[in-house]
Amino acid sequence: MELSTKTEDQLRIVSVQDARIDAAVALEFKDAMRSETDDGPDLVVLDLSKVEFIDSSGLGAIVAAMKNMGADRKLALAGLTPTVQRVFQLTRMDSVFSVFPTLDGALAELRN
Repeated sequence: MELSTKTEDQLRIVSVQDARIDAAVALEFKDAMRSETDDGPDLVVLDLSKVEFIDSSGLGAIVAAMKNMGADRKLALAGLTPTVQRVFQLTRMDSVFSVFPTLDGALAELRN
């Protein structure tokens, strides 16, 4: 599981570089997210634009990453592909997270 991270203004951007977040990589994803978000800004944007598939384990790993960050911090999602967005809609997780169509759109809105 490869993640790339950068910090801009008061935002941390974590981009998933893999095409899948599934049972095979869910634990690795959770650990990687923890190490990328333990310190730094209170607002994290998870860029999922390269993710083509997510299963329940992957969804659970994203929820676990949000919970690990704590109640005083926020995890927003950006760039969901149609398949991934459908999973979030079917599970109603799109009401739990702030979801933005693009990373640029998320950054523009969250900086204000």
